[in-house]
Amino acid sequence: MGPSPLRTARDRYLAENGFRVEEYDAPWTDASFFFIPLKIPNTPRHRTALRAHDLHHVATGYGTDLVGEAEISIFEWRRSGARLGVLPGCDAYVSAIVTSLALFGAVFAPRRALAAWRAAASPENQTKTTLFHVHDDDEYEALLDTDVETLRERLGIPRSGIAVGPQKRHPRAPRS
Repeated sequence: MGPSPLRTARDRYLAENGFRVEEYDAPWTDASFFFIPLKIPNTPRHRTALRAHDLHHVATGYGTDLVGEAEISIFEWRRSGARLGVLPGCDAYVSAIVTSLALFGAVFAPRRALAAWRAAASPENQTKTTLFHVHDDDEYEALLDTDVETLRERLGIPRSGIAVGPQKRHPRAPRS
C-alpha cells in the first residue's frame, strides 16, 4: 500500500472527532474551561496553532480524550522549546491550554505523560520541532499535498507514530 495523503488523513481525523475544516477559518472557535463550553476568538495565531495541532495528532497518533490531549500537549510543549509555558508561534490561550493539559497528564496519567515526554525527545526524534511556525497558507497547503510519512519524517517521528496507549476520542466525538 502506498503513502497515505496527509490531506486525507487530516480530513479523516477531523471527521472521526466531529470537527470540520471550515472551523479553521471561523471567526470564533469552540473551547472549554473546566468542561464549561465557551467560544474564543479565532485569531490568526490561534488558527495556525489549531491547524498545526491537528496535524500533530495525525503524525503522532495521540487521541483526543483528556489523556490523549495531555500527551499531544507534552509533545508540543517539549518540541516547541516552551519557556515558562509560552510556546513560540502561539497565542497566550493556546500556550495556556497546552501547558495546563501537559500538567494534567503529569498528575492524572503519569506513565503515559512520561512516555510522551520521552518520545518527544528520544534518540530517533532528534528533530526538535513542531508545525507551530507554519503560518503561510501556501506552505500549509503544500504540506497537505504530501503524505503522513513525509510529515513524520519532517518532525522526526518514527513511521508508525509515537502513541503507545489507547487512542480514544473526546466525549463529544461522533460514535462509530
